[in-house]
Amino acid sequence: MALAASPARALDPVAITGNEAAIELTDRVDLYRNQGSSFQVSTAPGTDGIVRRIEVDANDERSSGDWAVFSISNPTDRQIDRLIVAPHFRLVNSGMIWPDLGSSRIAAITPSEGFALDRQAAPDADVFLVTLNPGSIVTFVAELASPDLPQLRLWEPEAYKDNVNSYTLFRGIVIGIAGLLALFLTILFVVKGTSLFPATAALAWSVLAYISIDFGFLTRVIEITPGNEQIWRAGAEVALATTIVVFLFAYLNLNRWHWHFSYAALAWVFGLLMIAGVATFDPAIASGIARLSFAVTAVAGLGLIGFFAIQGYDRAVMLIPSWLMILAWLAAAYMAVTGGIDNDIIQPALGGGLVLVVLLIGFTVMQHAFAGGGLQQGLFSDLERQALAVTGAGDTVWDWDVTRDKIVTRPDIARQLGLEANSLHGPARNWLPALHSDDRDTFRTLLDVILEHRRGRISQAFRLRGADGHFHWFTLKARPVIGSDGEILRCVGTMVDTTEQKKAEERLLHDAVHDNLTGLPNRQIFASRLDALLSVAKSEDAIRPSVFVVDIDRFKQVNDSLGISAGDTILLTVARRLHRILKPKDSLSRIAGDQFALMLVSEQDPVRVAAIAEAVRDAISAPITFAKREIVLTASIGLVSWTINTSNAADMLKDAELAMHQAKRFGGDRIEPFRPAFRTGGSDRLQMESDLRRAVERGEMQLAYQPIIRLENGTIAGFEALMRWEHPRRGAIPPGEFIPVAESCGLIVQLGQFAMQKAADDLHEWLQLAGDLPLFVSVNLSSRQLLRRDLVSDVRSVVARASIKPRNFRLELTESLVMDNPEQAAHVLAKLRQIGIGLSLDDFGTGYSSLAYLTRFPFDTIKIDRSFVEDASPKRLVLLRSMVNMAHELGLSVVAEGVAQDSDAEELREFGCEYVQSFAFGKPMSAGEIMRMLKEKPAPAAAAE
Repeated sequence: MALAASPARALDPVAITGNEAAIELTDRVDLYRNQGSSFQVSTAPGTDGIVRRIEVDANDERSSGDWAVFSISNPTDRQIDRLIVAPHFRLVNSGMIWPDLGSSRIAAITPSEGFALDRQAAPDADVFLVTLNPGSIVTFVAELASPDLPQLRLWEPEAYKDNVNSYTLFRGIVIGIAGLLALFLTILFVVKGTSLFPATAALAWSVLAYISIDFGFLTRVIEITPGNEQIWRAGAEVALATTIVVFLFAYLNLNRWHWHFSYAALAWVFGLLMIAGVATFDPAIASGIARLSFAVTAVAGLGLIGFFAIQGYDRAVMLIPSWLMILAWLAAAYMAVTGGIDNDIIQPALGGGLVLVVLLIGFTVMQHAFAGGGLQQGLFSDLERQALAVTGAGDTVWDWDVTRDKIVTRPDIARQLGLEANSLHGPARNWLPALHSDDRDTFRTLLDVILEHRRGRISQAFRLRGADGHFHWFTLKARPVIGSDGEILRCVGTMVDTTEQKKAEERLLHDAVHDNLTGLPNRQIFASRLDALLSVAKSEDAIRPSVFVVDIDRFKQVNDSLGISAGDTILLTVARRLHRILKPKDSLSRIAGDQFALMLVSEQDPVRVAAIAEAVRDAISAPITFAKREIVLTASIGLVSWTINTSNAADMLKDAELAMHQAKRFGGDRIEPFRPAFRTGGSDRLQMESDLRRAVERGEMQLAYQPIIRLENGTIAGFEALMRWEHPRRGAIPPGEFIPVAESCGLIVQLGQFAMQKAADDLHEWLQLAGDLPLFVSVNLSSRQLLRRDLVSDVRSVVARASIKPRNFRLELTESLVMDNPEQAAHVLAKLRQIGIGLSLDDFGTGYSSLAYLTRFPFDTIKIDRSFVEDASPKRLVLLRSMVNMAHELGLSVVAEGVAQDSDAEELREFGCEYVQSFAFGKPMSAGEIMRMLKEKPAPAAAAE
């Protein structure tokens, strides 16, 4: 049974009113891959609202096991006949490297009611006639003959016939011109038998073959069995790629410049001929290579032509226009095959453009044939050049005959607007009704000023209304023509349609003040609206706005674990949920990556405002389903309400943000109203963050090392590195204050890297003094460091730069840190263990304390938390003995923290505990103090661990 991964588009029927010439069905089709020869699917709800299921068996040997489903409804009271059309080949979006070269698309179509549809005779498409009864809703199941369905349309029969006939006429004309051109160039080769002309004739014949296959003309001349049209199409593209190489080589006469050109061209052509053989069993790859070859030839040819033109080679100079047209055609073809241009006109237009390119090349070659190849000068007068330039630019000529008060445009601008032909030709006042109401006075005044002053220029942008009621932007640039009597005879200039440019400007303006992802206003617009509202609130008692700032907790972890696309989807979902809570008077904005701001105007009662805040919190915490996973988010919400002392929007928004940050400091997932005391805390935190960013480079960060004592003989086994910050003004700042700030602003990774490298370097110096004493150093790891993909390479680099053995370097992690992301932690710790790094589980017994995780993670040491050692209950010794025995059974060594009495140390030694760490056995020392201690009184060597 086939089930769609997302809400089925096929269950939303396409309604037919009877007036449409063609309806695009491609985006309304659900495709089901690899479903086999029997297929079941639910239908669209019928007129009675009932959803039924139908089962269809494949009856055609061309069936690929893929199926397509779509629905059509006839809401009218009359019977409607339509054609379902799926073209065999479509150049648009066919692909560049491994293109789709076309094939039969649909083997059969079965409706949910009635009989299978009748196939209509058509050589280039699968066409089926469907009759829809009045008021019916029919679901169609298409048995696909190939995996791809590039286009599916529903046509009115007569409109489809007219469409086919119109393209047939165009294609016939283009093929006729191409055939005559190929024949003429072949005759020219007979008359003028140099190598240039057979190469040009071969190019013309390959173009003729290509467009004959592309236009479906070849199937009418010779019989091509089904499935072989791909081979023919690939062969034509290979021929086109080959002949363009041959033409470029022959035209530029490259063999006279360097013999390397001959070898390169020969190898290139030989490779393409081999690709022609590949086309017989894999047409797609042959066509893809041919397309790449054509593109490379065009780009390389431009470089050769430019180089030889600079050298003064006439042939290269004359080929420049033709080659630029080839590059323009290549750019349009690339946009077509990659989907950048998506319409039905581009494919025949590219065929006609290719013929035009060969025609221009033919003219260039004929000039060599009949004029000796010399570049003729002075072919056009200045007036003709200007006329050709205007025509080539595609501008419209605007001519106002002032004496007769008649405006004429060439070509007729009225046709472009969909109006009646020549409707805008005549007096200038005829333009006023078509102009936008905001532009009429400006247009009239501009013409009057020109007439009054008898000089000046017209440069004006205005809007003209089309037949469909939409306005088109035009830019008019003109200047007056003065007669011998000083009066203006006429004004002549050009009009350029700048509608797309204006739309682009409007889009840029919209994007400048709106979020690109959610479409919500950004921070600037939110602040501007709030400022306007605050100015009203000072005089209106009914306006008392409240501002919420909502920040999603730990959203970066969602992006890191699920990917940015998942994060974007979640943000869109949150935005929609928040928008549903608000009323029309209220406003929602996205002011940062995972932060939203709400302006609440509809409620003033504090109880109702608090209820809205709870609703916001509940909306965010509701589970979000993504990729068959439920994601539960929490949010920190800062809330501030208007008071008489509120001065501006920036301050109010800043207060809400301070409240939000305070909610985060309390652990998140809470609503925090603003209190004036937050301003001092926020500024202190910002100042601390600013100072912390420069603390490392200024040498303010130092490490203190607390000894870890071996209980067996009382010697120093190693040290735990502790971060210390000596602030130049505030003095020593405890880690409990600056570590959370470093974690929130992302500096913890930099500090952790500093701590690891500094500790490793100090250990290297100690080991040089200690000789064989097996000292180690232990460094604490943060959550951000553990989740970084580069942690393993960073640790390996630290050990290598310090020239110490990996076993002498240890990392300490807490249970809660490991349990934040156990899968990632297990992967990273296993990698660290492979390079020989020691791993210690800190604060054992205070977190999850799951014995299963001790076996899952590759720790070699556990550190018993001081709370168990300092516990005065009778069960203390039982717990300590159990922990030590369990660790030894698992092959782990034990460090006991917080040992204050010698008796406690003796008890731990009897239990088998290897190490102790506390102020009673050694206070934190600087690296220099440890160096002096090792110089003055080295500890005795102990057995290696």
